[in-house]
Amino acid sequence: MMSLHSRRHVWRATASPQSFTTLEDVELLQRVAMGDQAALDALYARHAAVLLRYLRQLTRDTLEAEEILQDTFVAAWTSAKRFEGRSTVRTWLCSIARRQWRDRHRRHALDLDQNTDLDQLTDPAPTPDEDVLEAVAAEELGALVERLSPAHRDVLALAFVDELSYAEIAQVLDVPVGTVKSRLNHAKQALKKLLSPREEIKR
Repeated sequence: MMSLHSRRHVWRATASPQSFTTLEDVELLQRVAMGDQAALDALYARHAAVLLRYLRQLTRDTLEAEEILQDTFVAAWTSAKRFEGRSTVRTWLCSIARRQWRDRHRRHALDLDQNTDLDQLTDPAPTPDEDVLEAVAAEELGALVERLSPAHRDVLALAFVDELSYAEIAQVLDVPVGTVKSRLNHAKQALKKLLSPREEIKR
């Protein structure tokens, strides 16, 4: 394994993954806090794929997503002792990944927390039908999602790629649960508008 101080760190397993299969994420993170790099490898093996899919939705650039993923686990290594258990480890890692992405693009990209038009939306009722997202094949849906705003891509990725709950998404985005529901509804409606021309062509 390369030094954890290397910004472009690339993980290589230092212990058999089987040796950690019985440990919960929190137990692994406790070992990471004590300096166990093998435990960090196990966390990486367990969560990297999901985090990478999420980062790809944010960056739309695989190489950049991979770089931010590495930065995420370097940050997890240095901040493991500060984990307070108020969220799942997976949610905590998502928060770090999003913060790494946001910090990288602070001067160039849209700050999602400044989308006041989304923050001010009220929680709609009823929730849009899930068939909006099931109407197209996964690869086609991915192409449509890329046409959405960063705020919409972000909340959809957390909900449907990472499969986080409303409460967990609220922790990652640092916004109220009601705002999460509103953003998710708004994102679904935006997707539905993109799907409408497609459905018309099929007819």
